[in-house]
Amino acid sequence: MPMFSCGGMRFQQSWRDTGQPIEPEAQEHLAATIRRGVSLGVTHIETARGYGTSERQLGMLLPELDRERLIVQTKVAPTPDPTIFRSHVRESLDRLGLERLDLLAIHGINTYEKLWWSTRPRGCLAVARQLQSEGRVGHVGFSTHGTPEMILSAIEHDGDGGFDFVNLHWYYIWQRNWPAVLAAAERDMGVFIISPADKGGRLYEPPPRLVELCRPLHPMVFNALFCLSRPQVHTLSLGAARPEDFDLSLSCLELLPRAHEFLPGIQQALAEAMMDAVGEDAAEKLLEGLPEWDRAPGFMNIKVIIWLRALVLAFGMTEYARARYNLLGNGQDWFAGLSAECADRWDLGKALHSSPWAEQVPGWLAETHRMLGGPGVARMGEA
Repeated sequence: MPMFSCGGMRFQQSWRDTGQPIEPEAQEHLAATIRRGVSLGVTHIETARGYGTSERQLGMLLPELDRERLIVQTKVAPTPDPTIFRSHVRESLDRLGLERLDLLAIHGINTYEKLWWSTRPRGCLAVARQLQSEGRVGHVGFSTHGTPEMILSAIEHDGDGGFDFVNLHWYYIWQRNWPAVLAAAERDMGVFIISPADKGGRLYEPPPRLVELCRPLHPMVFNALFCLSRPQVHTLSLGAARPEDFDLSLSCLELLPRAHEFLPGIQQALAEAMMDAVGEDAAEKLLEGLPEWDRAPGFMNIKVIIWLRALVLAFGMTEYARARYNLLGNGQDWFAGLSAECADRWDLGKALHSSPWAEQVPGWLAETHRMLGGPGVARMGEA
């Protein structure tokens, strides 16, 4: 695996694939983006059945590329009926024009229900292993936007051979999944970080405050260096929308041997900014004792709301935080829970009894909604 991957979520023609003709300009754009990545050594290309025309367009291009150099991955969501999952994988193979996938990820194991669909006896994981035995699939893994506890449950599953790799979120501003990264590494699983530039803070359009704090590096370069300096992390996905989207992130590679010269100073500046913004004690234990969204009054995602507030106050990440905040209630299990719009309707005392900040949290929730609340945002693919 290369240290960077070409993610196929942003370069496709459309988020809906109804069999419509692929416009020549759209295909040329996709081809230019992928060819640029391959020329830089980005030989892992990953897409998903749910990424609209991405699979079909990639399938149109693959015969023009050196297949022996490439590692091709797609992702297929689990289904209650594993025979449907199998048919979906076969459809993806047909769209890609492949007899065999190098990597197959069960896409979006975000809830315990989907974990059960995947890992139950004769479930989707068993189907994936059967396809592997038939020579249609190489390694089998999963992608997830779930809670740290749920991700650990999936990593620790050992039925049907368990999983070979995991695609998950972990980057500087979101480090809660580190125990899952460690657990995967201990099991010799591949660890693939998804969306470090976009979900990791819209780092292609960083706010001035964050740019200043990350000097002398660009925030995107700092974040990539932060992730890749950990030996447990193998690959970062670049959801490239244009050929030039590779250049900035890949510039971190020449700095990797000197990561120890850059990271401590930038991390200290960021940590001090967070302490100045929310208080020294709160910066260390900000989310401690807060319930997960499915155990919170009104299904509020209190942890995420308090986290977004801190990003705005410390790093000036208002646009990123506003987009994420207004996705609450619209993100399904990919970004679960509700906003603080109705926080004043609920008695939060019992839910917050374990938090060191139980008295402050209701005010923080209200402040965040005033600061970030606006029209709902649709998840990609549903706009």
